[in-house]
Amino acid sequence: MNKNFKLAALAVAAAGLLAGCAKETVAKHEEVRPVRTVVAGESNGTVGATYSGEIRARYESQLGFRAGGKIVARMVEVGSHVKRGQPLMQLDPAQESLQLAAAGAEVDAARGRVAQARVDVQRAETLLARQFASQAEADHQRLALQQAEAQLRAALARHQLNANQRGYTTLVADRDGVVSALHAEAGQVVAAGQTVAVVAGDGEREVLVSIPESRVDELRKARELQVAVWAHQGKSWTGLLRELAPDTDSVTRTYSARVAIVRPDPELLRLGMTASVTAPDVDGQRAIRLPLTAIVDADGRRKVWLVDAKSQRVAAREVQLGSAQNDSVLVTAGLAGGETVVTAGVHMLQPNQRVLLAGGAK
Repeated sequence: MNKNFKLAALAVAAAGLLAGCAKETVAKHEEVRPVRTVVAGESNGTVGATYSGEIRARYESQLGFRAGGKIVARMVEVGSHVKRGQPLMQLDPAQESLQLAAAGAEVDAARGRVAQARVDVQRAETLLARQFASQAEADHQRLALQQAEAQLRAALARHQLNANQRGYTTLVADRDGVVSALHAEAGQVVAAGQTVAVVAGDGEREVLVSIPESRVDELRKARELQVAVWAHQGKSWTGLLRELAPDTDSVTRTYSARVAIVRPDPELLRLGMTASVTAPDVDGQRAIRLPLTAIVDADGRRKVWLVDAKSQRVAAREVQLGSAQNDSVLVTAGLAGGETVVTAGVHMLQPNQRVLLAGGAK
């Protein structure tokens, strides 16, 4: 009896000790998560953007003959520097020369008819004065003279037209510049208006870039743009947005933009060079910039974890986001600036959980 009682007492005591140890373990154990943080600070309403493009001339002329025919001569090569009015290509002028000769013959014939009609009018007026001809006959001769003069004017116009056509057989440069492309060779038959040469004008240079639809408004508001080329690292030029397409490209679904380069250096900025346009600063509302890793998407709402400086515990706060690029995002509402925001380990946290800041103490 005494032995059984002692065994029972020992069992009860052991259970009590185990329970006490368990309570002590539970009380002492509280998971502390190591996290990385940043202090939220305000910045301009942009995350910056860089776009790749190529150097182009401000003015590019796509030239073609104003008459069709066979090319008999090409006077320039790709890369040739040309002056305004300089011949580039020549069509066979034989047909236009024949048409010009025929038009000249028509003018001579029309002049002869006018001269004869004037003589007839003078004769009719003389006979009318002597009452040897009727008024109707005189009126008929005057009408014939008017018709002959109209035919002469038409013949002169056709002659001028054929003379112009004869001049259209020579394609000339419309500005000083560089021949950037040739699309026809000697011996080829071309149609009127078909592009056979492209001349990039001297002077102004710009960068042609493609802009995604999410960045169009920011590019419009950019206070300054910086242009750089891969061939000259460390050197940059100021750029100004000159043109932005109103519609997207049917293939890339991006907006084409042209950025004019202020005071370009023609020796450094050559046509076709790969260039980058950077929009580092955009006017707009002030916003908080955070890494994308700080954002938690819970039930369609975006939140961040804030760390209390005294207790080292976290609390979630809902925020509103603006534009994003690469690994940054703008927080437009929900933060005032100066808060300590968790940027790594956000998906393992619970409300009021203690954290260990990277490089800090509990």
